[in-house]
Amino acid sequence: MKNKKIEEVKVLIDKDKNAVVDLKGLNELKVKYLGKKGLISELNQEIRNIPNEEKKEFGQKVNEVRTLFNEYYDEKKKEFESVLLNEKLKKEAIDISLPATKVVSGAPNILEKLVEEVEEVFMSMGYDVVDGPEIEEDKYNFEMLNIPKGHPARDAQDTFYLEGEEILLRSQTSPVQVRTMLKGKGEIPIRVICPGKTYRRDDDDATHSHQFMQIEGLLVDKNISLSDLKGTIDVLAKKLFGPETETRFHPSYYQFTEPSVEGDISCFHCHGSGCHICKNTGWITVVGAGIVHPNVLRMSGYDPEKWSGFAFGFGADRLTMLKYGIDDCRVLYNTDLREVTTFDRKEMEWND
Repeated sequence: MKNKKIEEVKVLIDKDKNAVVDLKGLNELKVKYLGKKGLISELNQEIRNIPNEEKKEFGQKVNEVRTLFNEYYDEKKKEFESVLLNEKLKKEAIDISLPATKVVSGAPNILEKLVEEVEEVFMSMGYDVVDGPEIEEDKYNFEMLNIPKGHPARDAQDTFYLEGEEILLRSQTSPVQVRTMLKGKGEIPIRVICPGKTYRRDDDDATHSHQFMQIEGLLVDKNISLSDLKGTIDVLAKKLFGPETETRFHPSYYQFTEPSVEGDISCFHCHGSGCHICKNTGWITVVGAGIVHPNVLRMSGYDPEKWSGFAFGFGADRLTMLKYGIDDCRVLYNTDLREVTTFDRKEMEWND
């Protein structure tokens, strides 16, 4: 009698499986046979009513029916899933002959791009790129640069002080040069450039900003002269503005160099004939520089009788604006992709 029920379930499975046409129907069939109240589950419950000597045989036959159904279920499930996948792929197929969607891409920040270009030029000449804290001590930002307390040069820089007059936002990257010389302990030649952010109290407009990028450089060695400085600036000018670019120095004054100079480049726009960029002079001032003041060397542990050096400082924002024809420095810090595209075109023109 019990074995007859098993045979009836087998026959019913053969009949039902032919009527299943999709994954939903297959899952409903699984519930019918293997669910908590399913037909095969009911057969399992019959075991307790079977005499002990027949339980083993009955249990084996019930397992055979369960295995039979599971094999059928797994086979049909794979078949239905394959059909669904193929239908989905047909619906989602991409027509590669259609025009592509235009994706607007960004580009490296043009200011950072110029800083990296300058770094590459100086690294090719054996310079190291070094950095230092933007929150600085007064002694590194001023005193060890031959600018003692009360010196009028401090007023010209209009510094952001954070704690009294001892802690400030650096107004120049020169403190990095001082820290580098102190590490040299008066015995090691130094060749470094120090790019980084600097801060001064200023009203933001097209040509001024309270935060801007500087690129300062320092070389300390034996028998260094202005001609070494001139040659160094000349190499950079030709790399940035073209091989025809000329350079010249004229006297200036800085507290940390003696003698001090300002460096000009020949106008890359009018080539000396005079235009609005060079203010009709044919020359553009781009750098402040000079021979490192003996006091600065001495305070940093270098004997000025044995050592000499030169220092220079560029405004990275100004160099970028000159090179790419930008008339508003605020453009350097926005994310307008239309401006980025303009910079890319100008970069191609320079490379050509």
